[in-house]
Amino acid sequence: MPLLRFAALAGLAALVQPPDPQQADPQIRFRERVEVERVVVEARAVDDAGVPIPGLGPADFRLKVDGKVVPLESAYWVAAATREPEPEAPLEGATTEGFVVTPEPVEGETAPGRLIVFFFQKDFEESRLTGLLRMQKTALSIIDDLAPADRVAVVTYDSYLKLRLDFTSDREALRYVIGHAILLGEARYISPGPPPSLAEHFDRARAKKAASPETALLVLAEALKELPGPKTMVFVGWGMGRFDARSGSVTLDHDYGPARRTLLEARVTVFCLDVTQADYHSLEVGLQQVAEDTGGFYARTHLFPDAAMRRLEGALAGHYVLTFEKPRLRPGPHAIEVGLVGRKGTVFAKSAYEG
Repeated sequence: MPLLRFAALAGLAALVQPPDPQQADPQIRFRERVEVERVVVEARAVDDAGVPIPGLGPADFRLKVDGKVVPLESAYWVAAATREPEPEAPLEGATTEGFVVTPEPVEGETAPGRLIVFFFQKDFEESRLTGLLRMQKTALSIIDDLAPADRVAVVTYDSYLKLRLDFTSDREALRYVIGHAILLGEARYISPGPPPSLAEHFDRARAKKAASPETALLVLAEALKELPGPKTMVFVGWGMGRFDARSGSVTLDHDYGPARRTLLEARVTVFCLDVTQADYHSLEVGLQQVAEDTGGFYARTHLFPDAAMRRLEGALAGHYVLTFEKPRLRPGPHAIEVGLVGRKGTVFAKSAYEG
């Protein structure tokens, strides 16, 4: 009996032993998932005459991050008459904060139209008013050249920020508001229009307290951030910042840093058209800074206003979407430089990204 009991116990132990690892279910597989973050940069490549250069690929650009060359994964042209592809949905559990993964262009889709904001900085000082009135009239030429799906909003700034017109494709309304923007007094309430609506997200209380152009840019950028896709801001004004006569330097308001970051997050490119009747003035530094930071350009208009407007029209004709894998760098801002390889021309792109 003891021998039989031992044999039975031994058989039971054999039944409950773990399976041999070498005989594990062959259907079980282990997968390793690598998450790759990508950075998207909108860039405009133009020749010496300001005419866009289409037909470029990744090999035609040289991109540097913090001074080191980073290979581009893709570069495709988005003309004003084509749709920008929708970003792919991220994998479950993947992190894409601050970055966009963009697929190849979708052929044959209807263009959604551009979103353009005219920002008129008002001032009745003679050296500024003359140029402002001139550029106000010149700006009407852009309205005549808009595509049917393009939408334009208008804001003005003097003592505070005023929303004059929500995004609209109504050409007559645009001609009236832009044609009278300098003379318009108190801003009336603008009811939100159909999406995308700037008025829906425009903080009127904060706009009334915007005591500097930098703060006005911040308020406007926060509203634009709520709208999808890239936007263009045409800043028609005379300057930004405070000049210190003792040091001879210009200091931007403390709200400029947050405004710059929010403009980049909102995908806003700022083109600054300086209306001051002078070859040089101290407050142009602020206009140059915001244009450089966001991938736009700065242009004086007192001598050749039509040339400045043609340059702007060329920049609005389309842009490249450049995509590259995010380098493994410390968190924070990283400088971006974009140039052309093997050809003449200038590339306008934002000067940094956060990551």
